[in-house]
Amino acid sequence: MKNIFFGLLLLVVSNAYSQFSVEGKILESNTEQPVIGATVQLQKPERVTITDLSGSFSFDDLSAGSYSLVISSLGYGTRTYKFDLPGNQDLQIELSPTAIEMEEIIVSTPFHQLQSENVMKVERITIESLDRTGGNRLTDGISQIAGVETITTGSAIGKPVIRGLSSNRVLIYAQGVRLENQQFGDEHGLGLSSSGIESVEVIKGPASLLYGSDALGGVLYLNPERFAPADSTIIDAETAYYTNTEGFEANAGVKTSGEKFKFLLRGNLAAHSDYETGDGERVTNTRFTEYDLKTGFGYRDDTYKGYLRYNLNSSFSGIPEEIGLQSTSKSKMNPYQQVDNHILSIENSFYFADSSLDITLGYLFNNRKEFEEHHEEEEHEGEEEHEEEEQGHAEGEPALEMHLETINYDVKYHFPAHGKFETIVGVQGMFQTNKNLAEEILIPDARTTDAGILATTHYHLEKIDFQAGLRYDFRKISAEGYENHDTETDVPALDRDFNSYNGALGVKIDLTSHFTTRLNLATGFRAPNLAELTSYGSHHGTNRFEIGNPDLDNEQNYQLDLAMEFRNEHFEIYTNAFYNSINNYIFLNPTGEFLDENPVFEYQQNDAKLYGGEAGLHIHPHPLDWLHFESNYELVIGEQENGNYLPLIPAQSILNTIWVEIPDGDLFTSGYASISLKSVFDQERTGLFETKTGGYSILNAGVGTSIALNSLDIDLRLSGTNLLDKTYISHLSRLKPESIPNMGRNISLGIGVKF
Repeated sequence: MKNIFFGLLLLVVSNAYSQFSVEGKILESNTEQPVIGATVQLQKPERVTITDLSGSFSFDDLSAGSYSLVISSLGYGTRTYKFDLPGNQDLQIELSPTAIEMEEIIVSTPFHQLQSENVMKVERITIESLDRTGGNRLTDGISQIAGVETITTGSAIGKPVIRGLSSNRVLIYAQGVRLENQQFGDEHGLGLSSSGIESVEVIKGPASLLYGSDALGGVLYLNPERFAPADSTIIDAETAYYTNTEGFEANAGVKTSGEKFKFLLRGNLAAHSDYETGDGERVTNTRFTEYDLKTGFGYRDDTYKGYLRYNLNSSFSGIPEEIGLQSTSKSKMNPYQQVDNHILSIENSFYFADSSLDITLGYLFNNRKEFEEHHEEEEHEGEEEHEEEEQGHAEGEPALEMHLETINYDVKYHFPAHGKFETIVGVQGMFQTNKNLAEEILIPDARTTDAGILATTHYHLEKIDFQAGLRYDFRKISAEGYENHDTETDVPALDRDFNSYNGALGVKIDLTSHFTTRLNLATGFRAPNLAELTSYGSHHGTNRFEIGNPDLDNEQNYQLDLAMEFRNEHFEIYTNAFYNSINNYIFLNPTGEFLDENPVFEYQQNDAKLYGGEAGLHIHPHPLDWLHFESNYELVIGEQENGNYLPLIPAQSILNTIWVEIPDGDLFTSGYASISLKSVFDQERTGLFETKTGGYSILNAGVGTSIALNSLDIDLRLSGTNLLDKTYISHLSRLKPESIPNMGRNISLGIGVKF
């Protein structure tokens, strides 16, 4: 019996650690000719190879288990191919010619599939494409995605809006971890630079199943740049100049990889003066300066992949109040804010025979300071009475300083596939502390503990895919009491618990080889944030006195999404419709009173609904594959249960773009030219304290190319925004109440080198 037991154990161990090889050939489906230079990417463990002159590829030293390949090549449709080891070790895979662009793997959804295979619709765009729009900030570029807009404060500060929801209702992910940086405040930006970011993925709609609280409205997932391919080193540098703000940006990076170890380092500096409107006036104190540093280490073998990344982003942004002093200075001017954002993350993937375990840990430290004018006369009024108060607000010291520290974790186990089923279970959570170090207090010292458990499964048939999941979350918020010195009011301590059950169910049906439809029903939730629960004081960046409500409940929503898409070699057409019902929607309501010389707003709750959608088409007529015409339309309507409209809802808009790919020559490659017109409709559906906004049209254009000189690549880019120098005010501009227009004409010139 003993010998039998050890014999079986030896059989199991030897099978688990047996090494296999797999070979294959990529052929064109129509001609059976080899596809040369196709990229073949092995998933879990990650490996990449290129097909040779015969279309062949191979992978060695693989353990027994199930594997997935993603094959892509320019001019062919990207394909996923699955196989088992031991089993067929001589693969023959066909690719179909197509004029549609190559697909990329979607990272923000749990099964990391191609978009064409995803049950949930996800928008993806590269930073390279966003840079061609000529915007000064990351948020300028993402506004080109249908259904995504930006709440702005001048040119320095912007927050994404997904289908009418923003701030704590939209979750940001960077370096694989959720971004926590006092996102409740409209008056400061993301604390992120587009430098060192490769692409952006947008989930439009509740994603609480995957990400928990704050993903009620959607997710903005920022994919960091990849490490260099194995056994290679890449060095690059880029600079750009912007005419409107007389601003510049400089960026440089180096990355190198061996067979297993990887390293990268990137630095970025941007500085801009006050922007100029279409009327030729500069908006005082919209200047900003930003420093950004990113570095990373990686290790990968057949059983483990680990990435350690660090990002420091430091920005100095003016807080605009009027059109006054006309200056092109880039020096700091009161009032201004300084925000230092640190992100340290480590992503670990452990690969077993036919399953895997992903563990991601993050540490984030956000240091937010605000500086304002120092009033000399206050120093002599009641010196004894105000001595302690004035200690934290001496000249040169911040009036407000908040330290937010967050440790978060995300653990997911991918079960072995059973037939057509793939299943994932996971736990997520965070530990967070907020501490005030200066005189002014927007939110109190507090601790937040968050934990969630989830399970999701995907079922794949030939033409139908199902995905479903359930999740439970718990959040505890403990806040200390504090005193508002201006009104001599004590704000009591707070100790609240919140919890929620959520789920999602979706189906994707390939009605024909060209026509796909997706139907998703999902629930989401958001626990009230500290500002909504505990605020009592003036927010000088918003010019209002805010009073929190400690009795607020969870926001809970139910959203139905229907997406339909038709694609062939000549054109694509799509339509997305959604209906989003939100219970206990939290909003600011004016009381008609004044405190500390500011109008008083109180946080209240009411049921609300948002509905609308996006539609668009992309024409690329074959054989004129170099010519593209795109048109995208978006509509969002937000209403309270009592019939009042929700505030800060973007107006209807249409974005039309024509762009061409310039054929490669002996010297110039990757050339392009584009022109776009964004037409924004009148916004007459306004909240209680909003006014109507007139429509406008903005003309943008760009051209670029690359020059190959031996091992040196030179990239040239020229782009212009608001070329007609239109004077306009966006409905989502926080400077609209002061009748301050948005930016006028801006021409940017960029040049980059890579070797």
